[in-house]
Amino acid sequence: MTGYLLRAALFYCLLAAAIGIGTTANAQTLALVGGKAYASPDADPLDDAVIVTTNGVITAIGSRNEVQIPSDAKVIDCTGKTVVAGFWNSHVHFTQAVWKNAGSAPAAPLQEHMREMLTRWGFTTVWDVGSDPSDTLPLRRRINSGEVLGPDIHTAGSIFPRGGHPAYLPPEMQLPEAATPDEAAQMTRGYLRAGLDGIKLFTGSYKGEDKPVVNMDVAVAKAAVDIAHAQGKPVFAHPQNTAGIEAVIAAGVDVMAHTVARQPGYPPEQLARFKQQGIALTPTLSLFAKLPLPPEIVARIVDNIIGQLKSFSESGGTVLFGTDVGYIQLYDTTLEYELMHRALSERQILASLTINPAQYFKAAKKGRVEKGFDADVVVLDGDPVADVKNLARVAYTIRAGKVIYQKL
Repeated sequence: MTGYLLRAALFYCLLAAAIGIGTTANAQTLALVGGKAYASPDADPLDDAVIVTTNGVITAIGSRNEVQIPSDAKVIDCTGKTVVAGFWNSHVHFTQAVWKNAGSAPAAPLQEHMREMLTRWGFTTVWDVGSDPSDTLPLRRRINSGEVLGPDIHTAGSIFPRGGHPAYLPPEMQLPEAATPDEAAQMTRGYLRAGLDGIKLFTGSYKGEDKPVVNMDVAVAKAAVDIAHAQGKPVFAHPQNTAGIEAVIAAGVDVMAHTVARQPGYPPEQLARFKQQGIALTPTLSLFAKLPLPPEIVARIVDNIIGQLKSFSESGGTVLFGTDVGYIQLYDTTLEYELMHRALSERQILASLTINPAQYFKAAKKGRVEKGFDADVVVLDGDPVADVKNLARVAYTIRAGKVIYQKL
């Protein structure tokens, strides 16, 4: 673990000056002309809209007869298309082989995989909740410098319970485990010194169908949460069962990174605590829908997790879109939208991609298509309020006023 953090710290010290979070190089003036625009998920659409972005910021939005298109603007014809705010994926991983040695690897394969995995699906901001910082931090630097086209990356360091090596990770993989509150606090401080943006706790670790879940002691989890919160950083958690959920609540974790497959629903007392403490949920429904289990078991699990999402949302909880992509290779987001739609409306799903994470993670200038906001927008081939599957039909992904994906 010490070597892991030292590598991350070394990379951060070398690269900190170049990591301009939320910026990209060579932003230009763009004019998105003729489409339907939703300023926010709850807004009425603006038809025949013109949206102008300059130096990475939205400088004008209105109807075609209200907004003058700058003479130097690159015009993108959005006739028949819909413009919404840039999407957040609040649960991704950069752990695949392509991301190894991301600081020195050729840019082309990095950008191609980024396109396949994230940018072609509209993601302008992501939360990486478990990767090697010595890969993720230089990858972020290369994206923010404009060398590789990609989203704004926020990254969290993982902490597992002692003896909690999950069955689905290679046994030879060395994982950072904390047996005591002091160890958890030390790991958290090390991650944050290395430039990471948050912490991910495995409050429950799956050991296999025939073995009990290893849960993290509440005192261990709370030690990490207290250090992170003192520095204004969020904490995510992976619960595996009821005990893991209870640890989330007792320790004051911010985001549950998954629903829980085997639990039929959240009892009323848990729902009340989630709302009281402002705990958010990233459902990752398609992860469970693709489990290699008999169809009748998968169907029961899907019913469980959709029930959890529905009750969580109806009780006033904040839902954040996330897919666990990078761990799973299901890059197409259509299934996730279809499953979420069994519990949420189209506008609620759009909110989980845009305004919900922007507000939750205090990104004051993201999540809306409004003057003065960051020019993070997605151009869709169809209206997502008419059909939720249109959220996956991305024509352009634009981050900080720069096109980072264009459908061929």
